[in-house]
Parts: sequence; C-alpha cells; structure tokens
Amino acid sequence: MYYKRIKDMRVDHDLRQRDVAEVLECHEGVYRRYENGARDIPLWALVKLSKFYDVSVDYLLGITDSKRKYGE
Repeated sequence: MYYKRIKDMRVDHDLRQRDVAEVLECHEGVYRRYENGARDIPLWALVKLSKFYDVSVDYLLGITDSKRKYGE
C-alpha cells in the first residue's frame, strides 16, 4: 500500500520521480521500483520522505489516513 501513497504524495506536490530520488540521494530507477512496489522501501527512506512531505510515517505506510504527525 505504501507505494501508492508515496506516488500520490509525489504527484500532489508536482514532482518528478527524479526529484524525489534526489531528495533520497538514490538513483531514479531505485525510486521508481519503490513506487511500483517492486522493491521494499527502507526505513531510512520512509523517514526522509516523511520529513520531506511533512507527514507521518504511518500515513505513508497506509496505517492511517491522517497526515498529521504524532503530537500535533
């Protein structure tokens, strides 16, 4: 499920896969595989995306539909 969320977040922010790959400091092909579910996204990348998009990791993982971080 997370792969759909990270793609939706990228599209909502009008970013290209290349842009997000640069944020994660990885190759565009690696990020593409995260988005299409062909490769599991590592925890460090989820945390980095969470900070970049200002949402909770739980939201990116599809555990909750609330984008708010804990304590907010």
